Amino acid sequence: MIRGFRQIAVLTFISRIFGMFRDMAFAFFLGADNLMDAWVIAFKIPNLARGIFGEGAASSSLIPVYSEEYKKDPKQANVLARTVSTLIFVILTGIVLAGEVGLFIYILTAKPTGNTRLMLILAGVMLPYMTLVCTVAILGGVLNAHRHFSAPANAPTILNIIMISALAVSGWLLKLEPRYQVFFMAISVLMAGLVQILTQLLPLWKMGLSMRPAWQLRMPALKKIMLLMGPMILGLTATQINTLAGDIIARVLSGSEEKGHFFMFFGHQVAYPVWAGAVSSLFYGQRLYQFPLGVLGISLATAIFPVLSAAAAEKDHALISRTIGRGIQATFFVALPATVGLILIARPLVTVLFERGRFTANDSRITQGVLICYSIGLCGYFLQQVVTRAFYAIQDSKWPARTAALSVAVSIALNLVLIWPLGAAGLALSTACCSYLQALILLLVLGRQFKGWFEPGDTLCFIKTVTATAIMLLAGLAVLRFTSGWPVNHRFDLLRIIVSVAVCGGVFIIASWLLKNRMLSLLTGSHKS
Repeated sequence: MIRGFRQIAVLTFISRIFGMFRDMAFAFFLGADNLMDAWVIAFKIPNLARGIFGEGAASSSLIPVYSEEYKKDPKQANVLARTVSTLIFVILTGIVLAGEVGLFIYILTAKPTGNTRLMLILAGVMLPYMTLVCTVAILGGVLNAHRHFSAPANAPTILNIIMISALAVSGWLLKLEPRYQVFFMAISVLMAGLVQILTQLLPLWKMGLSMRPAWQLRMPALKKIMLLMGPMILGLTATQINTLAGDIIARVLSGSEEKGHFFMFFGHQVAYPVWAGAVSSLFYGQRLYQFPLGVLGISLATAIFPVLSAAAAEKDHALISRTIGRGIQATFFVALPATVGLILIARPLVTVLFERGRFTANDSRITQGVLICYSIGLCGYFLQQVVTRAFYAIQDSKWPARTAALSVAVSIALNLVLIWPLGAAGLALSTACCSYLQALILLLVLGRQFKGWFEPGDTLCFIKTVTATAIMLLAGLAVLRFTSGWPVNHRFDLLRIIVSVAVCGGVFIIASWLLKNRMLSLLTGSHKS
């Protein structure tokens, strides 16, 4: 588990670095206004499929069943993987075609104008990416089942590099206006999807695994995967659905030059709680908190899942319990310091990364608040990824689905309440709170099913993690106080970030070592407890 985690984390870190460059390019060329709001929602519609399938339902339902079949008959397992990929491709192609027709009819009949029309057209252009990225996810799931993590982990890097290139070419070389630049970007997303598929196929071919189309729909294993996948779609994507709901609410309740400052509600004039650009601020804040989530949280969950699935296939309940316990301890070990670190450097981080070009100082202020509120939920997001996969490894997808449905309902209600006093930050805080709600319920249920996963030493390990994080917090506050007299500009803010990260990271590692926290093996590679 530890070796797989480190490999995936390193590759995901590289991907996220390119993702940061991509978002910096977005901020420079598109800023945080109505145009960027339209792009964010248009891209999120097909990209939600990546959260559902790429890091969720398809691969999570495939891996445990595929592992069982491979143990019995490798050739039959290959037929299963080919059938699943073919079936998902056909189903999603049908959904995409229906979506394209629906968008076309809506635009013709409703005749939306301005940025709403632009958003719908962009969504139509990028909708086929849903099929491409889900095919990538299925192929990546097969590779992960064989403990090959590099190609799936590199897939997002390909998308980021192609999008950065498209932004640079369209903005600097072709000198396109932002309104036309977004269409250039939409085409680049489709190109990236095709390249991503090719990069998954190459290692599969080297393993001798054929992925040509197959249509063996009567396989019992296929039925099992389909039954698991339905609830998983909701169970693993509660956070993504919550953030999309927040984006839509922010879009509807944001004022603009086009809409004005007020709207009518049962004959009363009500001021909009947020202004145009709120969706963009949510996007930039999401991208920053998702950096540690992707590098550490999803990497940990991805590495742990094949281990849990193999143990479930062997019916080794003792190994399942030990792996769950170690995974939860590892979650807190990486999530707690990441939470504190992001909150400490939120202001200089947003400023250094985004405040240039069309991204203003006011945009930085709003995004900073959003980032802080999202960061509060990091432990919850991490736990969601690990705990839901524990359920899926034992092929129980009902509890994650139930808790996800509850989480989404509560999140929508909180969104409508918190947006008024807190603005866009309230939407982020709602998502953070609901991540803990789902994770807590799942932990309670898991505790009843696997009583052995919580060992006496786990409490001490958790206390050591909290203690090291508290020491790191004091060190970080001391650094910020020491640097408070420095000028406020990009150069000195970058220096603040470097000093803060170096000091806080070093203090946390040293404190963990002095406290003999066994979770330090995640970073050092030592397997000593």
